[in-house]
Amino acid sequence: MTEFLPNSAEEVLETIQWAVSEESPLEIVGHGSKRGIGQPLQTEHTLDLSRLAGITLYEPEELVLSAKAGTPVAEIKAALREHNQEFAFEPMDYGPLLGGEAGRGTLGGLLAANLSGPRRLKAGAARDHVLGVHAVSGRGEGFKSGGRVVKNVTGYDLSKGLAGSWGTLAVATDITMKVLPAAETETTLCIAGLEDAVATEAMATAMGSSAEVSGAAHLPEGVVGRFIDGAFSGGGQTVLRVEGFGPSVAYRIDLLARLLRGYGTIGTLEGDASRRLWREIRDCQPFADGTPAPVWRVSVTPSRGHELVDAYRRAAGANVYYDWQGGLIWMRMEADPEAEILRKMIAHFGGGHATLVRAPLAVRAATPVFEPQSPALAALSARLREQFDPKGILNPGRMAFT
Repeated sequence: MTEFLPNSAEEVLETIQWAVSEESPLEIVGHGSKRGIGQPLQTEHTLDLSRLAGITLYEPEELVLSAKAGTPVAEIKAALREHNQEFAFEPMDYGPLLGGEAGRGTLGGLLAANLSGPRRLKAGAARDHVLGVHAVSGRGEGFKSGGRVVKNVTGYDLSKGLAGSWGTLAVATDITMKVLPAAETETTLCIAGLEDAVATEAMATAMGSSAEVSGAAHLPEGVVGRFIDGAFSGGGQTVLRVEGFGPSVAYRIDLLARLLRGYGTIGTLEGDASRRLWREIRDCQPFADGTPAPVWRVSVTPSRGHELVDAYRRAAGANVYYDWQGGLIWMRMEADPEAEILRKMIAHFGGGHATLVRAPLAVRAATPVFEPQSPALAALSARLREQFDPKGILNPGRMAFT
């Protein structure tokens, strides 16, 4: 196996052009923090972007940052903190869940996986914050899309098209992102002891209010003790985050408390404790247990997530918690991944999709990791791949189950 370690965008281009000429597929990696997601690859060569690192532009007053694709997200976050700014979409760190180190993810991986976190309800995902990209397609052709200003939206926005492609269409070499001011403070309102169905109702009530909730999650009794060192007591916890200026946060938390007082005992987490809780929710902390037990990331209609979980538990065992007002369910299976059962239930309860985030290699090889596409969407995806990577040079088969 050959490991290519380019030091520049020009060397990335040369490497991919060589691979195209030899019809020799490449595995594309940054630091490998998400390498365990997707179908296993069988490639002789690896294109490692870890040396293609460094912030190339940061204009805090313009809320714009550019960096090379191999730049660690942790390094970028540190630079943003110096100016009290952040990625508003709160990107997840998959490292600990997959048995690796925290803080190893790169900017290129962030875009390729279209990362997001609990604030997706309000701020969207990486796709919604990318402004421009320099990249090399699977044809061995360099291209640029977008720019360094928010209003640059002319033509096809290929930078957004690469979000969520998992390195199968093109290799980004330099990425420009929109950044935003970080909140001055945050408080989390906690409601103790709610069953899943009632918690779903309470979250919907909060999200429909004028409190501008930026995070809504339900941590059932089976997992709540694994958050913030077991600080919660009294059964499950339904948690609602409010961010902003101090007086505004206090006013909105009081509004929520009055609105939801009929649901149960209410408490709050302030400042650092609140931030820690939402980091753990974001990074699936309760299931980052060092085991290979299958973990699914399931996206469904928020009002029906609890119904899906209840029905699934009648057929198989799972431990779960809910983010995105109940629309994102993290499921740790007790045994096999049960993909067929799970996906049939998703279709029954209004549709959605499921990604097998963690499982042993042999299980991933035998299971459709990403949600199977409808015939029409699969045909569209095939045409897109034909345009960007006709010879299947980049991460071949990572997203497809054959």
